[in-house]
Amino acid sequence: MARGSNGPAQRDPDDIVVDIEATRDRLGGTIDTVIDRVNPKNIARRMLEDVKAHFVDDSGAVSAQKVAPVAGAVAAVAVFVVALRHFVGD
Repeated sequence: MARGSNGPAQRDPDDIVVDIEATRDRLGGTIDTVIDRVNPKNIARRMLEDVKAHFVDDSGAVSAQKVAPVAGAVAAVAVFVVALRHFVGD
């Protein structure tokens, strides 16, 4: 409580109840926001949106300039795995 020269300030109980209810509402909103952010489905959706934003251009078409390096890397890894299995499997 705030202290003035005349001792502690007295607050109206109704004002305190209003403050508590407002704080409870803000806290509830914060908790809802946190729950939404950590929901696995929402995380997956945001990640998918990020990937789409990276590989799709403004017209909605797939950007070959961005996809080609990733496709090449995937193909290289696949060839490496097949070759490794061939040589280790003998």
